[in-house]
Amino acid sequence: MNGISQITRRLGVNIDHIATLREARKVSYPAPFDALSILKGCAVDQVTIHLREDRRHIQDHDLAAILKAGVLPVNLEMAVTEEMVRIAASQCPHTATFVPEKREEITTEGGLDCVGLFEKIKQATDVLKSRGIRVSLFVDPDLRQTVASKEAGADAIEFHTGSYCHVIEEFYASSGHYDYTRDKASFARVNTELEKIKTASKKAAALGLKVFAGHGLHTHNLKPVTEISEIEEYNIGHAIIARAVFVGLKQAVCEIQAVLKDQ
Repeated sequence: MNGISQITRRLGVNIDHIATLREARKVSYPAPFDALSILKGCAVDQVTIHLREDRRHIQDHDLAAILKAGVLPVNLEMAVTEEMVRIAASQCPHTATFVPEKREEITTEGGLDCVGLFEKIKQATDVLKSRGIRVSLFVDPDLRQTVASKEAGADAIEFHTGSYCHVIEEFYASSGHYDYTRDKASFARVNTELEKIKTASKKAAALGLKVFAGHGLHTHNLKPVTEISEIEEYNIGHAIIARAVFVGLKQAVCEIQAVLKDQ
């Protein structure tokens, strides 16, 4: 048995887009809270939610109810702002993941600039760690950002896999299938992005950081990332909720778990 196959890969399911459906009509359903029992039954490792400043999907009452239930550890994605730090410090989720946030974006675009925002991030990290909250930073797979994350006091680093996934989605849009290995140029571009994630993951692990990954991952692009042995946790949301529309949440989660276990 090789080293990779012995790794336990944790799955965090982001349920933001259940709230997106609810907020489209400004009604009470579907409630993100109602997903917890299904996720628990699937032996998911944590639930991830992003409380955005504009409250476009997850609301404060969602966070409070999910934390109060205590069904699963909560990974709270949040901007590095006084308001969000105050909320996290008072609510005490298991993990707080600092992410970049822009009002005009559709979803998170790129990783946090830990180098440029070092002092602000370090201060926020110190506050949350003093409350016993594990702190993770969502950054691009870049060595400077990786080192800065460690120096800022983070416990973990979650690498933004969006650039890697975007190359594959571009190939799919032009070809109608996901086998990018058939195209030499696409194969090279995918490997370039994978190499960035591999290099940054090795550096992060060497620095003593827990290594996570997320953004844009689904059953057709996840496997190559699972072969990076340093990554121990994956946070996946949009793909699971989108797939659940057709096959149900339990099946959608199980399909991702099957990829994580297939080594």
